[in-house]
Formats: sequence, C-alpha cells, structure tokens
Amino acid sequence: MGVLFAAGPELSYAERVARLVECGVAVWDVLQSSVRPGSMDSAIDQATAVANDFASFFAGQPGIQLVCFNGQKAAQLFARLVATDLDSSCARLRYQTLPSSSPAHAAMSFEKKLEHWSGLRNETLTG
Repeated sequence: MGVLFAAGPELSYAERVARLVECGVAVWDVLQSSVRPGSMDSAIDQATAVANDFASFFAGQPGIQLVCFNGQKAAQLFARLVATDLDSSCARLRYQTLPSSSPAHAAMSFEKKLEHWSGLRNETLTG
C-alpha cells in the first residue's frame, strides 16, 4: 500500500488510512479473531476462526466492486467463512487473489509481487 498509494510507514497510521480512503481502498482482515500460535497463516486454528461481518460492510458500502485477497489463505478463509453467507446483492462483486505481501512468501520477489499488486492501483483509479 505504501508504494502503490503513497501510504507508507513514513505517514502516521491515521494519515495512511486517510490516504487509502482517498484512493478508494479499504483494508480489512478476513478474520475478526482466531487462535494462531506464531505468525504463519498455516498456524491458524481453523476451529477458532471467526470472520469479520462482511455482509454488513458490503451493504454499507455499495460502491465496492472488487475484493482482493492478500494471499491464498485469505481467499480460502473468505470462501469458507464468508462467501456462502452473502446475499444476492453481493453478486456484483469481483474477487482477485494476489500474491501474499508477506516476506515469508519468499518464492516471489518484492518486484514481482508489486507487479501483480499494481493492477489494484489501476482498478481503483479507473474502476
């Protein structure tokens, strides 16, 4: 988000949020809570995973057209815990899974990840 939308760590948290909002970007974790010993997504205890209330969020933000996931795990959790409970008003939404921005996803360079993520900037500016 820092490189794509000039919302990097040199800004305060409030300034980063404001910058993303100006650019038409919302960032929200799929999970509201879960038990995850360690920092790896693979460590998420699936039995304890509780999703955020996306149905209410989407209802309150009808302009949202595209939902992107930061990695496969986020997309899988959304599909399992959220998508099945969304009503027909969410049929307008498009979904895209992007490579995880985590440094732990070392199979892809930062530059290659940025190339994939750059499409998001184009979507928000033209979509």
